[in-house]
Amino acid sequence: MAEPPKDGRYAALPSETPADFKPVTGTFDYVKRDVMIPMRDGVKLHTVILVPKGARGAGILFTRTPYDATEMTSAIESGHLAVAVSHDDDASDVLVQDGYIRVVQDIRGKYGSEGDYVMNRPLHGPLNPTPVDDSTDAYDTIDWLVHHVPESNGRVAILGISYDGFEPLMAIIHPHPALKAAVPMNPMVDGWMGDDWFHHGAFRQQNLEYIYEQTASRKNHFKWWSNYADDYQFFLEGTSAGAIAKRYGMDQLGFWNKVVAHPAYDAFWSQQAVDKILGKEPVSVPTMVVASLWDQEDIYGAFAVYKAMAPHDDAHRLFLVAGPWFHGQEVGDGSALGAVRFGTDTGLYFRQNILRPFLAHYLKDAPTVPAPVNAFVTGENRWETAAAWPVSAGGSLTLVPGADRTLHLGAEDDSGQGTSGSVEYVSDPSHPVPYRARPVGPMAGKGWQHWLTNDQREASSRPDVVTFTSPVLTAPVRISGAPKVHLMASTTGTDADWVVKLIDVYPDQVAEQPEMGGYQLGISMDIFRGRYREGFAEARPVTAGAVLPYDFSLPNANHVFLPGHRIMLQVQSSWFPLYDRNPQKFVPNILLAEPADFIPATEHIVTGKGGTVVELPLGKGA
Repeated sequence: MAEPPKDGRYAALPSETPADFKPVTGTFDYVKRDVMIPMRDGVKLHTVILVPKGARGAGILFTRTPYDATEMTSAIESGHLAVAVSHDDDASDVLVQDGYIRVVQDIRGKYGSEGDYVMNRPLHGPLNPTPVDDSTDAYDTIDWLVHHVPESNGRVAILGISYDGFEPLMAIIHPHPALKAAVPMNPMVDGWMGDDWFHHGAFRQQNLEYIYEQTASRKNHFKWWSNYADDYQFFLEGTSAGAIAKRYGMDQLGFWNKVVAHPAYDAFWSQQAVDKILGKEPVSVPTMVVASLWDQEDIYGAFAVYKAMAPHDDAHRLFLVAGPWFHGQEVGDGSALGAVRFGTDTGLYFRQNILRPFLAHYLKDAPTVPAPVNAFVTGENRWETAAAWPVSAGGSLTLVPGADRTLHLGAEDDSGQGTSGSVEYVSDPSHPVPYRARPVGPMAGKGWQHWLTNDQREASSRPDVVTFTSPVLTAPVRISGAPKVHLMASTTGTDADWVVKLIDVYPDQVAEQPEMGGYQLGISMDIFRGRYREGFAEARPVTAGAVLPYDFSLPNANHVFLPGHRIMLQVQSSWFPLYDRNPQKFVPNILLAEPADFIPATEHIVTGKGGTVVELPLGKGA
């Protein structure tokens, strides 16, 4: 019997699969090019270029992503460019309407690109001793594109959402001359202060899944697994984020080890905070920062980076858009968010009336440029323009909680008479307050996108959630900007979390939308970890029984509390399982807390004159 061929190929029965199949794409309305672009250190980055057929002198819309450039540009296999990119995080309608060239690149170390992956790779400096970073990779790619894409006009705009929104911010640091515009949408800016990883020191532990899948392999091969239908139960039984991570083998993951090593806001976090970096740079590239008012993932970053850049905007190149969206909703249908309706497709309005003219102005010399600030006013459901953010009327309205659970509007009751005292509740880590109704699904699952607009009545009925409610409003209350919390409180523990929620309570009946009767809509809500009350760089125990101030800001809002509505504050000490439980007994690192560390504590909220207040930034009327 003849020896089998060494290569496993038999001439008598050849393979029916060609060695090099060439798809026939002559009927496509675009040309696809798959290239490897060399960086200054020799590493090559995988890049997909989609050129509309017949394009000449076209601008380039460029996105850098850790989420698979091939998938983003061909999630739906089609010969029509508009369909092929319809799952992209770009505004595909604007791309097709104005004939732009689409370029999507895998960042260093992910999917088809070479090199090492580092989460939100810091700029060259103390945290990155290498000669390359996301700024240099963007520069080198743009330089290649303008010399190797003959259909282009040599002008590039970089845009993206979330991590892809972080990349435009890196690109405008020491930018390439051909970079004419940047659109960071819902960008990751400061992972500790208020974006993906922590909020004021409280760890967003449901992001363990993201860290696991994103950093365990180049192509996200390893998927998070769970034997639970309810994340609430899963994380409760898991004890701490560190204990869960250990069971999943995450001690092998470089980024997770950095998170565990840096639970406080030390140099590791502060030196890579993008707002702090851009606050030292001139605004040299026209930049449109896009924020979502109910961004469930990166609610801090867009407004923070705008605030940092604005003082250096001497040439008036900085723009801000604030829309009534969840994370990334601006490139989709923006007619509603959960139960909240806006009366129009706000996403379409943004793309056609704000983003499209912005890109056309800087890539095609179109005459029209948007206003410096375009913001949607929730409550009144209208767009407004302004010269700067916030759209301020000057001054603030003080909310004064009362011991009788009432909420006094400072302008009406500056004396605080009849409201002094305290309200107490027991916070038990074995029964934490859910951040949304159980069963709680994963962050990527159903319900995650609109949880910030969920009805808060379920929380307000719990004994470990304190509510303070104003009388029915007889006149509108307009706010614009970030509410300021001055919480005066004590705890029987030696650490505590404080969740403060500013809520719009709808009338008991709403004729045009009956399901909104009595609805408690969160307008601005966040968490603060008590151990950082004296400074974010170092955790310190809370003195048990001592009344202490806790000062922090809530996320930006642009809202009108209408006549017939009421204003409510809710205060609680857990927001689980999105945020890890505070043991309420001081331990050096909560990520590594042991079961015996978790204890119940009685919390006292001091009310009335000299007690807790929330300052609402007043906005201009219509």
